[in-house]
Amino acid sequence: MSIQAIKSKIENNRGSRVKVVCNCARNKKEQYQGKISEIYSYIFIVKLDTNENKSFCYSDVLTNNVELYFDNNL
Repeated sequence: MSIQAIKSKIENNRGSRVKVVCNCARNKKEQYQGKISEIYSYIFIVKLDTNENKSFCYSDVLTNNVELYFDNNL
C-alpha cells in the first residue's frame, strides 16, 4: 500500500470513528479511539473521546508503527 492510497482511505473516512493503535518502543502499545477531524498534507488529526487531539503521520501508517481500524460501531 502506498502513502497516496493511505491518504485517500483516510480522506474517505473523515468524520468516521477510528481506533488507533501505536506501536511504541519496547513492545509498548497505546490505543486511542475517536474521530478523524482534520487532514493535512503530511499528517492527520484524530479528536479523541477525551476531547484531546492527536496527530499521526501517513508514513507511520505505512510502516505499521500506527494501525488504524475503521468501525462505525466504535
